[in-house]
Amino acid sequence: MAVVSVSMDDRLLERVDEFVADHGYTGRSEVVREAVRALLGEFRDRRLADRNLAGAVTALFEYDSPDVEARMTELRREHGSLIASNAHHCVRDNGGCVESFVVEGDLAEISAFVAKLRASAETVTVEYSLAPTDAIGEPLFPDR
Repeated sequence: MAVVSVSMDDRLLERVDEFVADHGYTGRSEVVREAVRALLGEFRDRRLADRNLAGAVTALFEYDSPDVEARMTELRREHGSLIASNAHHCVRDNGGCVESFVVEGDLAEISAFVAKLRASAETVTVEYSLAPTDAIGEPLFPDR
């Protein structure tokens, strides 16, 4: 097995160590391997490939840096054709921010956008929900 060096800030490393301890992992490497597998598989849902998709993307950010709003403005401009609407909300007590996006596009476009949101240094979490627009009125997963 190859050894890979990964850089992360102290706060993220503390979160990884807490996760290791709380969930019974053998160490950081096991957590990183599982996270990489999950990320690589995340946008491989064949039921969504080659279809026009619509959905919501929500990002929670720390807001102790003036760079976060500039980064959001840059992403909104860069992905303007993908973003149907956008809302910003400041979280009261801890200074965080929530950015909500309604998106419409193909899986590759949406995954690139989500990846860029996640890559922002201030990102705490990014969640999304997608559905094919040609399936409106039909169950996406009829076998459930």
